Amino acid sequence: MPTRTTSEPRDRLLRTAAGLFYREGITGVGVDRVLAEAGVTRATMYRHFPGKEALVVAYLELEDETIRGYFTAAAATGGTPSELLAAVVDGVADDARRYHVRGCPFINASAEYADPDSPVRAVVRRHRDWFRATLTQLTTAAGLPDPERAAAALVLLRDAALVGVYLDGSDAAGDAFRSTARAVAGLDPDTDTDPDK
Repeated sequence: MPTRTTSEPRDRLLRTAAGLFYREGITGVGVDRVLAEAGVTRATMYRHFPGKEALVVAYLELEDETIRGYFTAAAATGGTPSELLAAVVDGVADDARRYHVRGCPFINASAEYADPDSPVRAVVRRHRDWFRATLTQLTTAAGLPDPERAAAALVLLRDAALVGVYLDGSDAAGDAFRSTARAVAGLDPDTDTDPDK
């Protein structure tokens, strides 16, 4: 991930753009609206981002950084590989229920950027590759008989959960994801590590 220069106006611009892009769609939100809501000038934007696509890339990198941070925090608590895998399953369910109620930001962005070679799709690809590789490491460490297949299934289940929460509501989709993902991960279906349940 590229190193970025931070400043209060840049951060405010990025936070504003991220909220608008996620809630209303990327193509549906113009640069003028982002600038007005962030309270920054066009010159400030161009100092940090050469155009809207660069702002979209930064938004997705922020999403990626946040999700990677969840994994880092979970790993820092220690525990067995199975306990960490359970924490990841519960974390995905919690994230879908609380923060990503309008679907997956990476899937949503991919739907709006059809060119697979665009910088936006490159960020999506890096995130998905990292997510799948990280799950493969976890399922391998947890001793699953076919860790790559289990990791691939967990990626698909996360995709389905994020879409399902948006279309069907958080309770039904979150519960279905949690029980199915725990079964795929070889975890006890009756054990719930989610503190909010």
